This record gives sequence, C-alpha cells and structure tokens, in this order.
Amino acid sequence: MKKLFAILAVMGAMTFGLSQSALADDAAKEPAATEQSVDKAAVTAQAQVPNQSTVQVDEEGEGIHKALKTKFIEGTASFMSLVSIALVIGLAFCIERIIYLSLADINTEKLLKKVESALEKGDVEAAKAICRSTRGPVASIFYQGLMRIDQGIDVVEKSVVSYGGVQAGYLEKGCSWITLFIAMAPSLGFLGTVIGMVQAFDKIQKVGDISPTVVAGGMKVALITTIFGLIVALILQLFYNYILAKIESITSNMEDSSISLLDMVIKYNLKYKK
Repeated sequence: MKKLFAILAVMGAMTFGLSQSALADDAAKEPAATEQSVDKAAVTAQAQVPNQSTVQVDEEGEGIHKALKTKFIEGTASFMSLVSIALVIGLAFCIERIIYLSLADINTEKLLKKVESALEKGDVEAAKAICRSTRGPVASIFYQGLMRIDQGIDVVEKSVVSYGGVQAGYLEKGCSWITLFIAMAPSLGFLGTVIGMVQAFDKIQKVGDISPTVVAGGMKVALITTIFGLIVALILQLFYNYILAKIESITSNMEDSSISLLDMVIKYNLKYKK
C-alpha cells in the first residue's frame, strides 16, 4: 500500500504540473502598442523592418520545449490526455524502481570485510547482526546463508541460490508495467492518427471538396498524437534501459558476493567444525 500511495502521489504532482503549464501557455499575449508618427509613409516603411526582426527573435527564442507544449495544446484533449497519463504513470513506475534500486545498491566490499572479520573470530551471531542491520539484497542473501551455516556447505549454497532468485524477482518487480506503457504510448498515438484521418474524410464527405482547409484540421491532430506518442515511448525507454542496467549491476554483485560468502563458510567450517 505504501508503494501504491507513493506512485499515486507522484502521478498527481506531475499531472498538476502539466495542467499548470498548459494553462500558462493558453494565456494570450497582448500586442504592444504602436508608436504614432506624423508621416504615414515613414511609419509604414519603418514598421516592417522591426516587425520582421521581432518575428525572427521570437522564432529563435522559442525552443523545442515551448514548441512541443504548443503542439500538445493544439492536439485533441481526448487522445493527448491519454498519452500524458501514460507518460505520468510510466514515469511513476520508473521513479519508484530507480529509488528502490538505488537503496538496494550498497558497498558490498565493506559488507564482505565485516562478515569475514566476524567469521574469522567464530562469531556467527555478530555476522548475522551485521547482515540484519544492512539494507539490500546482498545482505539478505548473506543472512539466509549464515542461518544455515551449521547444516553444511551444500545447504548454504542451495539457500543462497534460492534466495538469490527471490531477490532478483524483487529487483525486476514493476518492470513489466513500464514495458506496457512503452508499448501503449505509440499505440495511443497511432489510434489518434487513425481517428484524425477518419474525421478528415468525414469533413471531405460533408463538404464534397478536397480542399486544404477542410483536411488540415484532422491531419494536424493525427500527426500531433503520433509525434507525442513516440516521444513518450522514447522517454520511458531511456528510463527502462537505465533500470535494466542497474538491475544487471546489482545481480552481478549478488553473484560475486555469494561466491565470496561460500568461500568464507568453507573456511569457517574447516577452522571451527573439525
């Protein structure tokens, strides 16, 4: 439940931010008052050059971010809202996974030194306490192995392998939802494209003439939804690849640390279980 509430909180915050930015961009800009002059010919001749330069400055100053927001507002609310919801929910799952994996990634070398030092002294309980006080899947695997240290190396190895699979499942939890929204975003965009084309053909049928003004509205909506669906899929794909790389790194640390733990258990049994 805590994870669900965290995801809903992130979704609400991001949705509020998107709505505020959309409202801010909807506000119309008032044109500046023109200066009066005695000679009308001079005013007409001089007014054209500043207007052209102003347009050029506005076009240069308007970045990709503003252009995307403008096009987002121009698209239909039905499909653009679905694409934005897919982005918000997908990012919520990505952020949750990144936070979880960041907390799961610890300094395994430091943990190995502490556990090895405790086992060399023959203090298994101290080694267990170290693992209990350390977060992350590596410490949990160590604790499960140390719980069965008196049952032989084979039992310890089986418990480490089994619990390692459980921890790997925890690391990959929620990734299927991210892939779902990666696939849904362009699909929603293509759906908007098809519906926009249908609307354009409906207008052509009603008017009975294929003119640019009749077709432009539906075609524009169709293309905008496709563009934003692909953009959302690309953003989520970048986060997903980062999450996969993080999972692979933690899994490699788990495997290496498990081998080191088995070596420490063998040394302990040879030294104290003769």
